[in-house]
Amino acid sequence: MSGAGSLDRKAVAKVASLARLAVEEAELDRMTRELSGIVGFVSTLAEIDTSNVEPLAHPFESKNVFRDDVVMPSLPRGQTLAAAPKHDGEFFLVPAVLGDE
Repeated sequence: MSGAGSLDRKAVAKVASLARLAVEEAELDRMTRELSGIVGFVSTLAEIDTSNVEPLAHPFESKNVFRDDVVMPSLPRGQTLAAAPKHDGEFFLVPAVLGDE
């Protein structure tokens, strides 16, 4: 990197290589300009005094909108399994996704 807010072609090519991105020579100049602009913007943000700013997890006040849990009767097993394409009388049968088990 040359200076704060600017990158050179070599640095951009190295980052692209580390990210396993194929960047053609024609794209390298454009990406270098665009990434230098982004790094410059982040550098500008780093100059802002945030010592009196309260840390927050979200910029807007939020509240829990979930309803209370209420115990309710469930469907009988037979009725639930009747809607399943495959079952063994006790459980749903589904194709294995993590191996043969």
